[in-house]
Amino acid sequence: MCCLCQPEVLPEERPFFKKNYPQFLVRTKGPNPYNALALKKGCGSCVFLEKRRCKVYDHRTAYCRQYPYHLYASDRIKVELDLSCRGAWYGTGNDAVSEAKALIKAAEPRIEQALSESKEVYREFFANCKEAGVYQDPSMLRMTVSENASMFSDLGYLSRIMDMSTIEPIMAIAGIRPETNLDMASLEEAGRELAMDSMSSSDPLSVPVYCDKEWNWNMFMAANGRIEWSVMDDEGDLQHKAFANAESIKLKVPDADGRKVLIDYVNTLNQRDSFMGSVFSIMDMNGYEDDMTNSYFGSMAVTMMDLMWRMSMLDHFMGTGVGAEGVREAIIFYDMDRLDAPTIGAFV
Repeated sequence: MCCLCQPEVLPEERPFFKKNYPQFLVRTKGPNPYNALALKKGCGSCVFLEKRRCKVYDHRTAYCRQYPYHLYASDRIKVELDLSCRGAWYGTGNDAVSEAKALIKAAEPRIEQALSESKEVYREFFANCKEAGVYQDPSMLRMTVSENASMFSDLGYLSRIMDMSTIEPIMAIAGIRPETNLDMASLEEAGRELAMDSMSSSDPLSVPVYCDKEWNWNMFMAANGRIEWSVMDDEGDLQHKAFANAESIKLKVPDADGRKVLIDYVNTLNQRDSFMGSVFSIMDMNGYEDDMTNSYFGSMAVTMMDLMWRMSMLDHFMGTGVGAEGVREAIIFYDMDRLDAPTIGAFV
């Protein structure tokens, strides 16, 4: 999975690639361009990946070495584990805490600079929230979600939370009751729109990727209400697999075992500083109109709707199911996008 993530080449890493592989150093596009390694045909896997092995493994970039860990700078530094990496689910690799500590130590110079900048951004954000009267204690929001995590795996509660987050000045989860007369058409539309938005690109670098059990790179692109499923081969070419009308994919709910995995994921997101930072980013973009409580609970509910619809889509195309395995595969499909969401902090 990581070999589809075009890594930045840090200044201290450039001499090796400039001397030995100058043709494979490129400048990325966008508002903040940086030096990176080239991709096959500009959109496939890394040019150094041959027969699923890295040709420059001993000289791979810091970002290659860090994957599947992400170092996130907010008003502190936190290491987050990318659950799109299949290896993160097997429990047979290296000790994660030891690896994370080693990565922090190796990245200290970058961390010091990023942390000084991100702390200032967070200070300004909290000041804006207090001035607008929408500030809440983030630790209390997390505690509330932790105490009610099961609600975020239940469609009845999700529907209620999403409604309340838009109509209540300051919503409260305690004591709410699930929606009993569910409007499934509206819920399906909500989940579908969230997922389709992320798939609405013809650029393979910008669409969700699902690395399946056979290590295939499955890509999903949406256009005109239709989803195309393709597989990226090792040479960077897309091989068409199937089409589906988005409206034909019905929203499914996890079974009892699937809900347990989903609740674990709710708790994981609830502890991620990058998830909190993405909620803060939405608040900032919306001009501090919504209370932090509504923004946080609403964002968690919307995230679960997106994930359930993706689970339903994977099951539609590939028969992954709605049990523990089906939810796990949906998280593997989804988590990279979750970590890529806009945030007011920074990954370093």
